[in-house]
Amino acid sequence: MAKKSPELVVGLDIGTTKICSIVGEITEEGIDIIGIGTHPSKGLRKGVVVNIEATVGSIRRAIEEAELMAGCEISTVYTGIAGGHIKGFNSQGIVAVKEKEVRDTDIQRVIDAAKAIAIPLDREVIHVLPQEFIIDDQGGIKEPLGMAGVRLEAKVHIVTGAVSSAQNIVKCANRTGLNVSDIVLQPLASAESCLGEDERELGACLVDIGGGTTDVAIFSGGAIVHTAVIALGGNNLTSDIAIGLRTPAHEAERIKQKFGCALASMVEKNEQIEVPSVGGRQPRVLSRSILCEILEPRVEEIFQLVHREIQKSGYEELLASGVVITGGSSLLQGMTELAEEVLGVPVRRGVPKGIGGLIDVVKSPVYATGVGLVLYGAKHQDSKFFKIREDNIYRKVKNRMKDWLEEIF
Repeated sequence: MAKKSPELVVGLDIGTTKICSIVGEITEEGIDIIGIGTHPSKGLRKGVVVNIEATVGSIRRAIEEAELMAGCEISTVYTGIAGGHIKGFNSQGIVAVKEKEVRDTDIQRVIDAAKAIAIPLDREVIHVLPQEFIIDDQGGIKEPLGMAGVRLEAKVHIVTGAVSSAQNIVKCANRTGLNVSDIVLQPLASAESCLGEDERELGACLVDIGGGTTDVAIFSGGAIVHTAVIALGGNNLTSDIAIGLRTPAHEAERIKQKFGCALASMVEKNEQIEVPSVGGRQPRVLSRSILCEILEPRVEEIFQLVHREIQKSGYEELLASGVVITGGSSLLQGMTELAEEVLGVPVRRGVPKGIGGLIDVVKSPVYATGVGLVLYGAKHQDSKFFKIREDNIYRKVKNRMKDWLEEIF
């Protein structure tokens, strides 16, 4: 029944509105998607776990569905992390090259040097992403291994998150009987599936508009240079509709998906929609343009905050490829047009690419993060470079001393 684990990579996208499990099989041609499981998410708020029991139940259902479709047993997953607690910043480190030729140990040392910064105790490093290496003032080096030189510098982008949030995600997965190989920043995963190599090189901004958060990742020169998480998403649009049209939340979600439009100018004036009322009152018939007038200011606000992040990064002039929007909320009609208006650059909707198998099913912005986690996992399967879940220092020292004592006696 169970296939050999190295052939399979599983991405578990723990989102605010849905939990999605995607199984990818590594083949000679690339990666084939062979199983998908989704279930509404109950225990998250703005990308952060607020109810462990509810989250565990949703994860279990999504995993069971994916196992059934793929005909395999899932034991290890790559999972995503988002939320307002995520902070990204750039850093650099310098070391002397020991053997006058750059070895693996030198690369590890220079990354450790760049990572050696004061981080509060309640935060931990999730990613250290190398941007470029500099050997004896020669910059722009992506792969320094084997090059001659005496001084090695590394420019890196460090992503940190709240320890408790990362631990809660791992705890939820563990309670379902899953091991977590790595925790991946969600916009980084989405970029794996939606951005092309040339877009990263020229400069692009990926905006993943989910249910609870909007994640931003800016790439330039092939490397990630800025990350941010904005605590607004599709759920804010739904609650705006629920309040503005006085209708239950589940009906507001249905109305948003079926009739919603981010630009009021794209809607015919005489179009009408039926809106169910609260408390058993009769449904009302309203103009569709009223719905769009509720949505437009909120979507505009989200893109204004994205624009502020782009300006803050200092890479506004270098986004030659423009902006790529993805995530479930990007399916709203008029989203790309309004984004172009606010951001002043070309905008396209990003869907997962570079995969085989169930491509017709996953070719939607909804699955961008899930497919991205599979692609990230396949790429980093062998590298034990950075682990999110390191035991605390006391336990590590204790175990090491125990091993020494056993060797002596």
